[in-house]
Amino acid sequence: MTFIATTLLYPIALAALCVGAGLFVDRLSGGFLPASLLVTVGAAALIGLSQLTTYVSALAPATPYLFAALALAGLALARGRLSSLLAAMRARPLLACGPVLAYALALAPVLVAGRPSFSSFMALADSAVHMMGADYLVHHGQSYAHLDLRNSYGRFINAYYNTSYPSGADTLFGGSALLLRLPLIWAFQPFNAFMLASVFGPAWVLARRLAMAVPLAWLAALSAVLPALVYGYELLASVKEITALSMMMTAGALVVIHPRWLTGPARGGVPIALVLAAGTSALGPAFGVWGLAAVAVLAVTLVLARRSSRSSLSRAPGLIALAALVGCLAALPTLVDLRGSLQVASNIASTSNSGNLHTPLRTIQVFGIWLGGSYKLQPTGASLQVTHALIALAGIAAVIGAVYTVRIRAYALAGWIALTLLASLVVSETVTSWAEAKTLMITSPVVVLLSWAGVAAILALRPVAPARALGALLAAALLIGILVSDEMQYRSSNLAPTARYQELASVGSRFANQGPAVFTDFDEYALYELRKLDIGGPDFVYPPPALASAAGGYGDPVDVDRIEPAALQAYPLIITRRNSRQSRPPAAYDLAWRGDYYEVWRRRPDAPAALAHIGLSGGASEECRAIGALARGPGAHARAGSTLVAAEAPELVEVSLASAARPARWGHARSGLVMTVPGKLVASFHVPATGVWEVWVQGQIMPTVALAVDGRTLEQIGGQLSGNSLVPDTVPPRRLTLAAGSHTIVVDRGAVSFAPGARGSAMLDAIFLTPAAAPAAGALARAPLASWRSLCGRRYEWVELLTPAG
Repeated sequence: MTFIATTLLYPIALAALCVGAGLFVDRLSGGFLPASLLVTVGAAALIGLSQLTTYVSALAPATPYLFAALALAGLALARGRLSSLLAAMRARPLLACGPVLAYALALAPVLVAGRPSFSSFMALADSAVHMMGADYLVHHGQSYAHLDLRNSYGRFINAYYNTSYPSGADTLFGGSALLLRLPLIWAFQPFNAFMLASVFGPAWVLARRLAMAVPLAWLAALSAVLPALVYGYELLASVKEITALSMMMTAGALVVIHPRWLTGPARGGVPIALVLAAGTSALGPAFGVWGLAAVAVLAVTLVLARRSSRSSLSRAPGLIALAALVGCLAALPTLVDLRGSLQVASNIASTSNSGNLHTPLRTIQVFGIWLGGSYKLQPTGASLQVTHALIALAGIAAVIGAVYTVRIRAYALAGWIALTLLASLVVSETVTSWAEAKTLMITSPVVVLLSWAGVAAILALRPVAPARALGALLAAALLIGILVSDEMQYRSSNLAPTARYQELASVGSRFANQGPAVFTDFDEYALYELRKLDIGGPDFVYPPPALASAAGGYGDPVDVDRIEPAALQAYPLIITRRNSRQSRPPAAYDLAWRGDYYEVWRRRPDAPAALAHIGLSGGASEECRAIGALARGPGAHARAGSTLVAAEAPELVEVSLASAARPARWGHARSGLVMTVPGKLVASFHVPATGVWEVWVQGQIMPTVALAVDGRTLEQIGGQLSGNSLVPDTVPPRRLTLAAGSHTIVVDRGAVSFAPGARGSAMLDAIFLTPAAAPAAGALARAPLASWRSLCGRRYEWVELLTPAG
């Protein structure tokens, strides 16, 4: 049901909100907006409204309902226009299908997988910030005084949204999704796909101004929505950039239809003001470079209007004043703290952190064709040669298209394109690779449209038959190049694990407001799911200062044994992944809940901090010496009657991957294997006793992999991913009865298919077994201080020195 609600009902509801708001703006501004711009102009209006409501914290929770009120008002005021729109859709179903097809292609990995998910997983954790921010801003507005800055959740919200970080896309997303009470984690990718699909409308307006016939304009608009670079950013859910792209293209479309509104009544400037304000709210002051391109063309057009009609020009001051007022109100939070907003933009533009980019992007990627599995990596072999050939064709077509645009006297459009490209070039030359990549992405649809203008120019040549043949071949090359590029990225996407996040959401509901909680897994999306627990992740970007020592750094595995016992007293809960290789929490914590993926440990209210806690990882003799050193140490007799408590290590049977038979092309990564091609791993292992054993698999496994023991299929593993490649994902164990002795295990990565993620992460880190009869909470051994030797001879995870009360 969640899948249907997020992928089908939500975009329909969001479209209704945007169309209703667009109709309201259209009625307010004089009724000149074409139907193809209602969605994006309506989205701009909703962004402006949500920026105001979340700026006034008391109004923030009303944001979803104010969205509905604005949309209903627009639908009521424009009942006649709505009827004509529905009639036009029936008359031109192909045009109406354009955005729907664009949405389906943008959301293809999730739709084909058939489960709620998002495709930005294991690429950047920025999506987690936007989920948190959207939820927080709609519930609390821009009020941050109550945040607990000792833990990760509060530090994340404060570091981003209390520093004038652009939030326009987040408030639109949060306000619309929460109107339907949807989990934001599952509505996030559909929202991104919707915003990208909304670009079809303005792209259609621009294509038609280029004198393209309806079928060609439809193909051009679809291509402008889905260039390889843009598609890659949508798969990564770059919500700020995708929303800004929609506003930039809408600004261009409003420039093109300027005769309808620029020299008319002052209210005609409301739509362009809202669009520019929405772009600024979504991307920050950096959107100004694209906004200035539109404003400059409009300014020149106004000045030239003096030659034809002084009365038209006399209305300009009113239009400019009203547009400025509306724009300032719609982007009020950004403008109120303009210094902070500019600082955020400057930090992004100058950051030396390249994020997930291994190398800077190539400028030629703006042509929308990139025959590789990722826009971040250069294609290889024949794919590289074909890519360069197709880009060369697109480049020639774009040059022809630029000349054609001037020849058909589309001067406003030509000016906007020229200034947009110039602005992008200037920005790219003055910022670091991270911001340059975003600039190339936002520019790509404009360049793609120019290439299709070249197709239109060729089709307009004489004689007709050769021109049509050449134009058709060029159009096919452009369209196929873009779609194949997108398909390759689609198959390389990593989808978020649905079942694990559903379980994490249940943890968040079950233990809500019982935190703060220590979270030992690296997964910053837990910040959203566990937002009511005020979680602290030692390996997050913003770790709790008292817990930071538990991880070696950002993204590294967490070792609770490194935390000073006193620092844990502030945390009633510890949430860990189920993993028999990982130490259980200190003795003060009891197992409160266990699921397939997670365990929740609750601290006993009367449990004091241990006097000392030492992790053990050596052999039995070394551990005995460490226990003795703790027992005889200077702090051991601080209190009479102190006790030693040790956590017994579970029995592990390791499966050696290094000695297993496997395909020669499988590579190595850390201690594991990268299953780069289809094939089988065959390994032997030995169990010491007959009984029920649990088989554990660790790794990042997106494509389906079959696991079999002694010829019996145990399970099909797929879509099992963790937060990053440094912390192996642990698949829930599978039980089977084994006789004492040797056994064989087979891991089979089947043939690459066209399923989403078929070329995604396929890394096998470890396989091991544990007895199923092992205590769920881990056995604890206790001994008086004087009898510490009684603990020797067994393997332990850690040992603690407790006071009598402990």
